[in-house]
Amino acid sequence: MKPDRIEVGDSPLAINELYEWALAPECGAVVLFSGTVRDHADGRDGVTSLTYEAYQDAAIHKLQEVADEARRRFPSLGRVALVHRVGKLALTESSVVVVVSAPHRPEAFEAARYCIDALKQSVPIWKKEEWSTGSDWSTGAVTPVHASTVIDQSTTVSS
Repeated sequence: MKPDRIEVGDSPLAINELYEWALAPECGAVVLFSGTVRDHADGRDGVTSLTYEAYQDAAIHKLQEVADEARRRFPSLGRVALVHRVGKLALTESSVVVVVSAPHRPEAFEAARYCIDALKQSVPIWKKEEWSTGSDWSTGAVTPVHASTVIDQSTTVSS
């Protein structure tokens, strides 16, 4: 079985199945992060849905760069899944799932944190927010960077 699972698609994310896929006899820790659609964004209350768009080939390539960099930074990793949904998503639906397994919890937590931070900073996926009086692209867009340049954010907390 391939140790990385990299996907971009329009189907609902199979969180339980991704968790089961990450289990491995040599790994005593599995960390799963699911990013879900919430009812607000920076300066925007009443968000009702999000629409994600991506150039699939480029997004998959960049997701694999994130997984490769995570393995370089955390050599003991077992399995790594980076899965992002595109299309229109309703409130509470998962838009992104990161799953990391490792022999021990510290590297599993650190690697999962690195993966979601690097994904958000380096993968070309665009988010459009919709609310009762309009819609517009997210105000939190950044210029993508290479996964190797993402700084460890494990000591900071952000929303």
